[in-house]
Amino acid sequence: MTQATITFEDVRSDSDKKVKIVKIVGQLDESNVDEEAKKIYAVIEGAGSGLSLIFDFSDLEYMNSKSIGYLTDWYSKVSSSGGKLVVAQAKSNIVDILQVVGLTQLVTTYPSVEEAKLAVM
Repeated sequence: MTQATITFEDVRSDSDKKVKIVKIVGQLDESNVDEEAKKIYAVIEGAGSGLSLIFDFSDLEYMNSKSIGYLTDWYSKVSSSGGKLVVAQAKSNIVDILQVVGLTQLVTTYPSVEEAKLAVM
């Protein structure tokens, strides 16, 4: 079983916007993605409307097709409640995967977490 660790960090803002950084370390694959996805769904559902998520993929090595499906669903849930979902610091192999499946047309990618914060604040 491969390892994946997900941590959440609240972003302080001068406005009343709710923003969290979701940092994923390791690999999202068949052995762990369903269990890890539950944590993200719980955060989305617990936040109510207007939550924006910045996915920090700087330490994400691999994501399978199921994790891409989850990312698409999280995007839909966050967007429909008035928030934004963006990706920051993804490695080139992850960006390539997101481009091939067309997800970069929905989810904007940023080279740094700081730039992603500016985009969602």
